[in-house]
Amino acid sequence: MKPFAVIGAGPMGLCSVRNLSKHGIPCVGFEIHSDVGGLWDIDSPTSTMYESAHLISSKKMTEFAEFPMADEVALFPHHSELKAYFQAYAQKFDLYRHYEFGTEVLHCERSGDDWQITTRCNGEEQTRTFGGLLIANGTLHHPNMPKLPGDFAGELLHSSDYRDPTIFDGKRVLLVGCGNSGADIAVDAAHRAASVDISLRRGYYFLPKFIGGKATDAVGGKVKLPRFIQQRISAALSKFMLGTPEQYGLPKPDYKMFESHPVINSLILHHIGHGDIKARKDISEVDGHRVTFTDGSSGEYDLILMATGYKLHYPFIDRDQLNWDEFAPRLYLNVFHPEYDNLFLMGMVEAAGLGWEGRNRQAEMVALYIKQLAAGAESARKLKQVKRAEAGSRADGGMQYLKLERMAYYVHKDTYLKALTGHTRDLLKDYSVADTERFSANPAAAAP
Repeated sequence: MKPFAVIGAGPMGLCSVRNLSKHGIPCVGFEIHSDVGGLWDIDSPTSTMYESAHLISSKKMTEFAEFPMADEVALFPHHSELKAYFQAYAQKFDLYRHYEFGTEVLHCERSGDDWQITTRCNGEEQTRTFGGLLIANGTLHHPNMPKLPGDFAGELLHSSDYRDPTIFDGKRVLLVGCGNSGADIAVDAAHRAASVDISLRRGYYFLPKFIGGKATDAVGGKVKLPRFIQQRISAALSKFMLGTPEQYGLPKPDYKMFESHPVINSLILHHIGHGDIKARKDISEVDGHRVTFTDGSSGEYDLILMATGYKLHYPFIDRDQLNWDEFAPRLYLNVFHPEYDNLFLMGMVEAAGLGWEGRNRQAEMVALYIKQLAAGAESARKLKQVKRAEAGSRADGGMQYLKLERMAYYVHKDTYLKALTGHTRDLLKDYSVADTERFSANPAAAAP
């Protein structure tokens, strides 16, 4: 079998290489930085991390099942702890030997049934042939930078540019947007800036990180409830613990809980309630340092920071090769191309509570599909038919996600994991006797 190429050495790239190697599939990983960690290595040229960033979900709900984080690691770890975690993961499973570091992927192009991949390392380019391609370079690298309605005379940044809160010292700051990064950055700014305002065009639901001393995402986690009940309970919990967004002068959400990702941050509400951060409406006009909002109010600012999220970005491959329609590629379960059997978009998936283990299960399924398709297994031929017929199906579980670019690849966790588990079990049934014996000796290796 020709080797498969894996682009990226963040959590998705690492677990992809882990599963390929575990199932005997030759692979080569490409990473533009000098080490593993991806987004979580703040020194990587593609990282959009900032100094104060911590994991939004708790470690137990996020970690790889076969590689738990150490007890001494914080419940919501700092990015530096996560960088060390991924380095240890790569060492544990001998993943470094598969990677070429300091290597940028320039172009990927089909050549018959193979892939011609051009890379650059130390200024030298080369093109090599691979039997398949797994794209795992992440979804949080390319900033979404909407155009302001006018010309701003001060400093204009995107949250991807933000590293250290000293940039706010003594300045009049306006943040635009309030996702999880935006909320974190607003809290950072509140301690350094002369003033901090935050402009929102739509409402957000907020959840605290802790309830009764436990991580919120772990409360009731073992009890599987219907989707609509989960939504109602979480919305009621948010209202009971924090109040409604309108009580803080923020817009009322015009959607149900989890139809957009909630903000896991109660500190921003604390600072709004204390007057450290002032809520503003959507921007209607910008003229010099003055910004006017849709309610007619206005303010003067030295710095505008756009916390407006990210766009999917795969500059090394043509969009038509990804079956890309509108906001996101149309794939089966966000990963399988309908026509190509050796192209996989790894990690283009988001869901509340999916964690890295959910992505690891995705990588396990893909590795099994590659292996079983090569072996001519009936389970792989069946999945091949399904992925062609159901391209664009993303296991939303009936959730009415907002029709936004950043929500185009969101899934419902339980629905998505059920689909992964079903395909994985089918593929495992066709495994060879030798592999079955190996899994029997080590059941954890076969866990879907």
